[in-house]
Amino acid sequence: MARSEGTPVRAVKKPAKAKESKAELSYELLRSRILDGTYGPGYRLVMDQLARETGVSTIPLREAVRRLQSEGLVEVVRNIGARVAVFDSTQVEHSLHVLARLEGYATAISAPFMSPEQIEAAREVNARMVEALEEFDPTSFTTLNRKFHFSIYQHCPDEHLCVLLELEWARLDHMRRSTLTYVPGRARRSVVEHEHMLDLIAMGAEPAEIERVACAHKIATADALRSAHVAPQTA
Repeated sequence: MARSEGTPVRAVKKPAKAKESKAELSYELLRSRILDGTYGPGYRLVMDQLARETGVSTIPLREAVRRLQSEGLVEVVRNIGARVAVFDSTQVEHSLHVLARLEGYATAISAPFMSPEQIEAAREVNARMVEALEEFDPTSFTTLNRKFHFSIYQHCPDEHLCVLLELEWARLDHMRRSTLTYVPGRARRSVVEHEHMLDLIAMGAEPAEIERVACAHKIATADALRSAHVAPQTA
């Protein structure tokens, strides 16, 4: 009796929690290095090398890589292994079309929850984007562009939709770094479209109209990409 009581089933949970924590930390570390460009497109994710760099064993690292693969940030290539995903302009265009639908709906259902002060805060971000056009820096402009859109999405009542938007934006940010090319003229049209969206929200326009305009905003970037055969820096 004493022997069986001395080895309870609960005893196995502590290592599992530690393992889970290391896997989560490994995921966050690898993901941040991919998104900030430390591990660029095509960078090979060699487990032994990553273990030496991070001080984490290969088991949680492999779990993190599998998770990043499911999000589209990592790909496994025959005779190469796991590497940071490489994208072409067609893949960026397809992702923009998916994001257009998500953003259109998210903007429409976020609109009623935005106060006049919050709309004005979004206008201020867009004004900074206009200022950034004078000495154009694609990286800082893209950062402001993300801040603008998420100043609207943060009021979205659908948590699942917010998670999807975060994932798609992260994936698209990485795609932009992968192609490193700018669609000429798109940035200036983009800030005008932003202002139009805010005008519709401020006047309490019909949700269907807000959704249509927000969706068309992203589709316009996809169209510019198709015409120029290059990847966008703003959407």
